[in-house]
Amino acid sequence: MKGLEIAEKYYLEYGAPMLAEQFPELEGIVAAGLVGSGSECLGYDDEISRDHDFEPGFVLFLPPEEVVDRSLAFKLERAYAKLPTAFMGLTRNRDVSFETGRHGVVRAADFFRAKVGDPEGDLSLDKWLTIPEHYLLEVTDGKIFRDDLGIVTDVRKKLAYFPEDVRLKKLAGALMLAEQAAGYNYERVLSRGDTAAAQLAIGEYVREVLSVIFLLARRYKPFYKWQFRALDEVETFAPLREDLESLLSTGNGAGESIEKLSRIRRINAALGEEIRAQGLSDYDGLRLDSFAYCVNGKIKDPSLRNMHVMAGAE
Repeated sequence: MKGLEIAEKYYLEYGAPMLAEQFPELEGIVAAGLVGSGSECLGYDDEISRDHDFEPGFVLFLPPEEVVDRSLAFKLERAYAKLPTAFMGLTRNRDVSFETGRHGVVRAADFFRAKVGDPEGDLSLDKWLTIPEHYLLEVTDGKIFRDDLGIVTDVRKKLAYFPEDVRLKKLAGALMLAEQAAGYNYERVLSRGDTAAAQLAIGEYVREVLSVIFLLARRYKPFYKWQFRALDEVETFAPLREDLESLLSTGNGAGESIEKLSRIRRINAALGEEIRAQGLSDYDGLRLDSFAYCVNGKIKDPSLRNMHVMAGAE
């Protein structure tokens, strides 16, 4: 059973009764769920995931202090700490609070402020450009089990995905960097016989192509170790996995570099096809920087459009 399912069962068996019996005044006020970091919040956990930070638990999100004061919050933390430590073959660490772990009691406003810089999820365009994507994913992943007041759900809706102009600015930047890495630097460093630098260029290309893919799919890009796992879920681009993996895992000898350039052209063609399908460009070539300028030109907000084309690049 996946960690998210275990968390919900643990909440229903122990958390919900605790609230109903010990804190009836909090019924319908406290939100409960499991979101944040950890493979279980993405549904990517497996047996290997259980070697660290994997335990039965959930998060209780509190409204502002004027609704639930510090004294009551402290009592709730103590009650959570006393919940059974053994559940479905897993053991929970009683000494770990939300401040030092992933489960427990936290103010909803504090959770969002720590992740995205604003307790209500009200972000300027500039702020949207600077928040790491995996943080945005961490506040929108997982599952909320109960949230009668919408203290978590309403903010998650605001942060569900980038505003369209921000998506386009980030897409333009990723396209530019991908072209710089593979369309320009890769062959230049190879001509000097620097195969190590060539592989670094390939790594940068793959990194930016993955950014392009998730932006085109309108999905937040996860932390790097889960990006290929998430790629499998993007139907349009999942077939590119073999090409991308080959770029990373093969060398840069004469024959290998020719094969890599062929794979790069195939990848660029697939990206271009989807960019055209989304109405972002009429360009029919393979240069990703040409696509970048077309995409940037589609941005409606003039101040954002007139920023450097790579202003949204990570």
